[in-house]
Amino acid sequence: MKRPRPRALLLDMDGLLFHGDRPLPGARRLLDRLKSTPHAFVTNNPIRTPEQVADAFASMTLPRPEPERIITSALATARWLSHVRPGFRYFAVGAGGLDAALRSVGTPDAERADVVVVGEGPGLDFEQLTVGINLILSRGARLVATNPDTAVDGMRDGRHLVLPGGGALVAPFAAATGVTPTFVGKPEPLLFEMSLEILGCTAAECMMVGDRPDTDIAGAERLGMWTALVRTGQFAPGRPWVEGMPPPDYDLNNLDDLIDALDRDVPGLLA
Repeated sequence: MKRPRPRALLLDMDGLLFHGDRPLPGARRLLDRLKSTPHAFVTNNPIRTPEQVADAFASMTLPRPEPERIITSALATARWLSHVRPGFRYFAVGAGGLDAALRSVGTPDAERADVVVVGEGPGLDFEQLTVGINLILSRGARLVATNPDTAVDGMRDGRHLVLPGGGALVAPFAAATGVTPTFVGKPEPLLFEMSLEILGCTAAECMMVGDRPDTDIAGAERLGMWTALVRTGQFAPGRPWVEGMPPPDYDLNNLDDLIDALDRDVPGLLA
């Protein structure tokens, strides 16, 4: 059965639209073309709240999206926990965006936590690791990570850096306890499913645009979404495709190539 043409776009942000606080070529052109297109933004980065992410767009002189269109792995983690354990108590390791999302549906409690949640950003130190390990071993707290990325793109002093991701930061807890963490972000389905609800479309009617084969493309493919890989992140132009990974519908070097491909193949999708 032939798939319907995509009528909505789901876009990653870090590594696709910008690196750190620097917008990537073509980002403004693409965002300016989305005004009449159903779209949402999704990220495995749990560090900032949707409002802070929207403000970051504006600080880069990019069109500021509505915060309701931004779905982070922190929001997805909070939503999932509220379903599997209503009224949960938690111990969080990571930046403020994670705590803000968890606090909206749970209660912080470093002594009686039901779940240890590991995100990204500053915060992991010897004391945090000790508290989390003992909650898992002594109280049976569940170990959850917002996302499985072992490394993510970042900027510092104007230089591109590779930073530790959620998968790297949760590893010490797993190693010390022997407990396998539960991962929530891409390529797991919850972030995609939350986005499709916002967009009001089926997976087959939506195209996921991202820069990572292992999270953006693999996760969207599992749900039957259209996929476009843009090689603006760590997966650079010319790099051979990952063996065993599903190929995307589009494999492009930059955002301008994406716009040109969509105008050619899906006329009217972009305003």
